[in-house]
Amino acid sequence: MKEYRQLTSAEIEILTANGCLAQDWMQIRVSEGFDVHRCYRVIFYGEARLGSSQGTIEVSDGFVKNCGIYNATLRNVTIGDGCLIENIGNFINNVNIGNRCYISNVSTIDTRKEATYGQGRLIAVLNEAGNGNLILFSDLNSQLAALMVKHGDNKRLMNTLNNLVEKHITSLKPNCSTIGDGVRIVNAREITNSVLGDGCSVWGASRIYDCTIASSCENPISIGTGVICEHSIVSGGSKIKGSVKMTDCLVGEACELTNGFTAASSVFFANSYMANGEACAAFCGPFSVSHHKSSLLIGGMFSFYNAGSATNFSNHAYKMGPMHYGTLERGSKTASGAYLLMPANIGAFSVLFGKLMYHPDTRDLPFSYLIAYGDTMYLVPGRNFATVGLYRDIRKWPQRDKRKSGERKSCVNFDWLSPFTINEILRGKKILERLRAASGDRVSTYNYHEYVIKAPMLRKGIEYYDLALRIYMGAVLKRHSPVKPDSTDGEGNWIDLAGLLMPESAEQRIIDDIIDGKLASVGDILDRFRAIHNNYNELRWVWSYRMIMDYYGIDALTDEAVERIRTDYVEARRKWIAYIRQDAEKEYSLGDVSEEVFNDFIDKLDHEIDFENQRLYM
Repeated sequence: MKEYRQLTSAEIEILTANGCLAQDWMQIRVSEGFDVHRCYRVIFYGEARLGSSQGTIEVSDGFVKNCGIYNATLRNVTIGDGCLIENIGNFINNVNIGNRCYISNVSTIDTRKEATYGQGRLIAVLNEAGNGNLILFSDLNSQLAALMVKHGDNKRLMNTLNNLVEKHITSLKPNCSTIGDGVRIVNAREITNSVLGDGCSVWGASRIYDCTIASSCENPISIGTGVICEHSIVSGGSKIKGSVKMTDCLVGEACELTNGFTAASSVFFANSYMANGEACAAFCGPFSVSHHKSSLLIGGMFSFYNAGSATNFSNHAYKMGPMHYGTLERGSKTASGAYLLMPANIGAFSVLFGKLMYHPDTRDLPFSYLIAYGDTMYLVPGRNFATVGLYRDIRKWPQRDKRKSGERKSCVNFDWLSPFTINEILRGKKILERLRAASGDRVSTYNYHEYVIKAPMLRKGIEYYDLALRIYMGAVLKRHSPVKPDSTDGEGNWIDLAGLLMPESAEQRIIDDIIDGKLASVGDILDRFRAIHNNYNELRWVWSYRMIMDYYGIDALTDEAVERIRTDYVEARRKWIAYIRQDAEKEYSLGDVSEEVFNDFIDKLDHEIDFENQRLYM
């Protein structure tokens, strides 16, 4: 515990000569190393605890200044060692400041009675007009957030979660605004009721009000010019800059919001990137991306998503209010100008084109194109499975994970072929086969709900889905001994819980254990998610073993069966690579790709031989 002493009479005289004033000099305490000659034109109100002002601090590359306090009004503050605080236009009030901080040309840093620091804020996600269904706090990860949103109508679950989160927040809540070690705040206007963690940098922000900026020296956060951030939480490694305006939001790890992006009542997790556009009541899971000024993400749940320019989601029927919402499962994309009428549910790795009406639900037809031509809606099943875009996406996501390995709160599984997507593919293949059986092979089109499927596309979709199944089974078998698992954990339907691939039964056990008190803290719940994530390979094998048995109509994985599966895998993989090559050649023939880029891509395909060291599948 640092020791403080009162000022001596000689020190008070020097401070007074330096233009300093105090409401009561007896309430000013200083520690060893405090230098009165480094304190000029400072007005003290209430109490102050001042650390050492020895040493220097680098304020720009090669530009070093002496530590100290200059031109400031302070009330009820604690200031650590080695800080430089200068040119405070208004005041710093009720604030704890750490060591080695640089605070310059700031108007106000304040703590008021109503401070929550953004913790415990209840917001309405998806249903913009609904009751609050998501509690913001700094340790919230994408899985716990998704659990709250999915099961917001479960009153027993939500009441228990509310109590656990309240206890968690109470244990962490500071007694005033806090600025951690190594923080830099320059040219900012207002910081009120906020916590800025270690290593945080704030350059030119307009307003940070009632926020927790959960920075650390290992995972620093930067807040840039013109930013207005209210009632929000920002996680480690993130960047908020370029006049972003956000209210009632949570920004997860290693995210970036920039270039005038605006957001309200939305959450962004793990490596999401948002620029220029707008989000409202949006749940943006890991790797959600929107680059364009005219794009609006509203009332939707996304992950591994890429929004094209002028993407828009309609959540308002102009009758009962903006209450509609939907889900775009992992890996989905919207083309430029895409419009989706909510409620809607789009299958994994699908691509949307045009103005899509009739509330589509394609969760049983993943990897599809949905295309609007006037009033006609076309569906091209499985088409995205064999595209250059998909091939590039599944390779880039693991490489673009900027989170520190030891500080990854949200569980993110990069598998694109998994029990979750393969189960959808199995259902989709059956749907297409039933459509063909019902209408025969001599028709030109098939109808699936309000969507038209052209006959050649239906046949191709069945082929794509079968290739995916064979690739998945062979890839799984390469990683497991062909022995029947001795557990049933992993059987049944699987879900994607905002990046975590898991059996639906495991989610239900979490809900039951929260209600029953077996998961008695927020930490317990997060640990359970991590345990499921770490056990993914074993759970996947349990599900995959049964799926392999059913697909091949066998009772055991004999040597003959294993060899057949491996042969099918190699053939399917070769066809898949050939289709991707054709897609690349088609794009090159349009003249939009340089020969160098094309040849580089083809060279990578030609060397796509051994998947053992690739993260394409498992």
